[in-house]
Amino acid sequence: MIIRPARISDVKEIHSLIEYYANNKEMLHRSLSSIYENIQEFIILESKNKVLACGALHVSWEDLAEIKSLAVCEEYKKQGFGKRIVETLQNNAKILGINRVFSLSFKPEFFIKLGYKVISKESLPRKVWTECVNCYLFPDCGEVPLLIYLG
Repeated sequence: MIIRPARISDVKEIHSLIEYYANNKEMLHRSLSSIYENIQEFIILESKNKVLACGALHVSWEDLAEIKSLAVCEEYKKQGFGKRIVETLQNNAKILGINRVFSLSFKPEFFIKLGYKVISKESLPRKVWTECVNCYLFPDCGEVPLLIYLG
């Protein structure tokens, strides 16, 4: 198993993985075009040319980035793949010089185990919410904002 930057050839598998959780109301939908447009933000964990997990790091501001679209194939859950994706994205944030990473999650317990703290939505810059205002679940989607400082 390896973690690597996503490629255009991974987009349909990434989309399928995200849609599985979005259809179960555990994640927000992402269009194929959105994934293509933002492919440089994604990493994947793969084995035998199959995408088993994915996640993206979106830079929001000079010292703030968001972990988005974190998903692990259902049959591979509870094996630490999600944690490995998050740790890799956090390391990528550090390389960029970003010291704060947040996530908006329907499953805050996962991030809390990794050291994230629940924060108020109001503590995030307004720029973060530009995507939210276009969401069909806005303003009360139920996602919990969480933040970690990367020392």
